[in-house]
Amino acid sequence: MVTSFCIGTRGLSRAGGTALLFAAILFAKPSAAFADDFGLRGSIEPEFRVFTQSPSSNGQRNTDLSVAGELTAKYIWDGGDQSLVATPFARLDQQDSRRTHWDFRELRYGYVFGDWEFRAGFDKVFSGVTEAVHLVDIVNQVDVIEDPVKQEARLGQPMVRLRTTQDFGAFDFFLLPYFRDRDFPGPDGRPATDIPVDRDLTRYGSAQGKRHIDGAFRYSNHFGDVDLGLSYFQGTGRDPILSPALSKNGDLVLAPLYPQIKQASIDAQATEGAMLYKFEGYWRRELGREYGAATGGIEYTLYGILGTEGDLGLVAEYALDSRGLQQRDPYENDGFLALRWTANDAASTSLLAGAVIDAETGALGFRFKGERRIGDDYRLSVEAYFFGNVPRQDPVYNIADDSYVQFRIARFF
Repeated sequence: MVTSFCIGTRGLSRAGGTALLFAAILFAKPSAAFADDFGLRGSIEPEFRVFTQSPSSNGQRNTDLSVAGELTAKYIWDGGDQSLVATPFARLDQQDSRRTHWDFRELRYGYVFGDWEFRAGFDKVFSGVTEAVHLVDIVNQVDVIEDPVKQEARLGQPMVRLRTTQDFGAFDFFLLPYFRDRDFPGPDGRPATDIPVDRDLTRYGSAQGKRHIDGAFRYSNHFGDVDLGLSYFQGTGRDPILSPALSKNGDLVLAPLYPQIKQASIDAQATEGAMLYKFEGYWRRELGREYGAATGGIEYTLYGILGTEGDLGLVAEYALDSRGLQQRDPYENDGFLALRWTANDAASTSLLAGAVIDAETGALGFRFKGERRIGDDYRLSVEAYFFGNVPRQDPVYNIADDSYVQFRIARFF
């Protein structure tokens, strides 16, 4: 049996973490002045959620209070060519013990040599251009217990990354030596599926399990007013297949399966005056089956609306999945409409209000987010997610009774 230890509550093997540290040491170049530049910043953010509907189980409540903290420390030396970055994150939750966790969003070494950059450790990368869903963003695992509905929060991914920027575009190569499976809310958590997910029953498409070595590649470039990205990923799929099963106690649960996949994707954004045209799409091979998904749309900005300094953006997008109606992707035949207002004031005030309409089932989802800075050190944000007219066959039916309003106030230092 291999002895292991945990990084956060989600885990990293000793072998994987040691390999990344050795890689950083091997590529490090000694310098007499180690701490030429040091930076430290962070935040503390209390959060309060109010659920507008009665819970589906006895352990759940209509309110939840939690507090999160994040700290980023950065050392830069060797004339800016070498760096160390550490960003631990932690949350303490009143109701859900699974949501009480900590994680390294970043813990990496970087070395720049000429037109090349090398990174090793925990890191985060992002790909995508659309607003409603990011289909091509696949390198990092989704942090569902942090962002259960929009699913934009990501776990730090152990990786070795090599990047070069040339006149004809930027190339990124990723070696991903360890897989991080998705966490899910506990029995007292909300939003959560009606049938709980049992991570003890997790299966993998590879015999190596979490230690399967994944790989990814990305090319990106600007062609006039067009931003283009081409990506390829091969390895353990980040999106689990959840199947009914019995736990060791004989209870009905959902068992996750992470199959091996091959995925080629494209994302593009074109700017024409006040209009943005956006597109994301992928082709994927999984469990001997091939399928595709795509999303795209437009965003038109009205500058200086009603004679003010504010701008109003009008967003319209559509998402399609060739698999049709199934539980893994709620955006299988959906339209998204939204208004985005930016005040362009000293407090960075912004509002986003949108609605998702499922053309297949008629289900509705509404989202709202507002942010405003208070003084130099505080930020107030309000988010709300509501569901309506959701039939049993719709993918979001499991959380349709978990509409909520969320309040956060962050203190930065």
